[in-house]
Amino acid sequence: MIRFFNTLSGKVEPFNPIVKGEVKLYTCGPTVYDFAHIGNLRAYIFEDLLKRFLVFRGFKVTHVMNITDVDDKTIKGANAEKVKLQEFTKKYTDAFFEDIQKLYISKADYYPRATDHIPDMVKIIKGLLEKGYAYKKDGSVYFNISKFPNYGRLSKIDLKELRPGKRMESDEYEKESANDFALWKDKKEGEPFWETEVGPGRPGWHIECSAMSSKYLGQTFDIHCGGVDNIFPHHENEIAQSEAFFGKKFVNYWLHCRHLIVDGEKMSKSKGNFYTLRDLLARNVDPSALRFLLLSTHYRKMLNFTFEALEGASSSLKRINDFLYELKNRPFEEGENKDISRLVEDTNKKFIAGLGDDLNISVALRALFEMIRKANILISQGKVYRKDGEKLMSSILSFDNVLAVLPGEEEETLSSKLMKKIEDREKARTDKNYELADQIRKELLKQGIVLEDTKDGVRWKVVKSKE
Repeated sequence: MIRFFNTLSGKVEPFNPIVKGEVKLYTCGPTVYDFAHIGNLRAYIFEDLLKRFLVFRGFKVTHVMNITDVDDKTIKGANAEKVKLQEFTKKYTDAFFEDIQKLYISKADYYPRATDHIPDMVKIIKGLLEKGYAYKKDGSVYFNISKFPNYGRLSKIDLKELRPGKRMESDEYEKESANDFALWKDKKEGEPFWETEVGPGRPGWHIECSAMSSKYLGQTFDIHCGGVDNIFPHHENEIAQSEAFFGKKFVNYWLHCRHLIVDGEKMSKSKGNFYTLRDLLARNVDPSALRFLLLSTHYRKMLNFTFEALEGASSSLKRINDFLYELKNRPFEEGENKDISRLVEDTNKKFIAGLGDDLNISVALRALFEMIRKANILISQGKVYRKDGEKLMSSILSFDNVLAVLPGEEEETLSSKLMKKIEDREKARTDKNYELADQIRKELLKQGIVLEDTKDGVRWKVVKSKE
């Protein structure tokens, strides 16, 4: 069973997707006005862990991550640099994709940009006007929160704090300012605008995600993620405008990760404790270690980033890589130890059970390192054999499909010589020459190539030593 803490209900609930075996996932992507900081990266890595685990458990995941390329911040930044909005946002959009590649974050199926979906937003805004949930004022269009009785359900705000009729023009505002929010903003001097059926202007931030998520995932989908700072007003407003327009539940499960602090303090440029991935790479930080650190604290707990903790993450990764190096290079004797099979099976169960319990990463990692500890003892006693080494290596690589902390594991290209060896082994197996097939497998293993025989054919993975 998989269970998640649903922000909407405030409870841990069994996960039941709308369509059996399929998951539709929407994650709040970057607002491309600056480089992503490590707090942003923590959210993206949490979402990647979630997605990878669902895929690991056999779900077909359709993942959408939006790119917010028009809002108050992007317009302010473009104006400050005296460049066009598209030129300004392209720089940071490109940087975002560079960052997620370095951190082994798997690609979404869709990365819709807000500026490409203005007609979809206008369609919803028109519908809200027709249904009486929205009104026009001074060329702008606002959502009337008094018309939506369930407003505040996600954020658990006190309904007495609602201020219907008082309009908020800014995209972001404090919790005590629960006002009518802008769906469409009237054309202003110095701002980009679109000529539309609701008038010239540009969209508010919140309507963007409702339009893009519904276009790619449907009117109701399974999971919506983001940081806790997105709960109010952004996600609260998404629910209101989406459910008012479509007349049905917007999202079944809302998952939010907590903030990241640095050395026990809120991250701030003025305090000198504000870090982007580029800042850390300039200090020779290993992206794998950073990823490990950012995913190793449960997503609903505050994460305190320190360089000491980063060193600890590096040490943990070294344990895994040292173990893999041992498995790859030690000349194990022929044979098999049933204790290893039981150890691998038990670890697999604990790993899955941990992540299945609201992504309890501590339980999953504890199971992994306990397996390494016990296997190392058996290796020192000469009780691990060739098949055991292959099982242990396959298990580690299987777990890394979820963790993605071993660099070079994805999108690796083999030389034609190595590919020829894999083909020769397949031919040997077809000819039932199992002795030759095993010999080739062993040769490949020594070169860091692990083969997995599946019902769909042979698969291979590269394991690189960090020596």
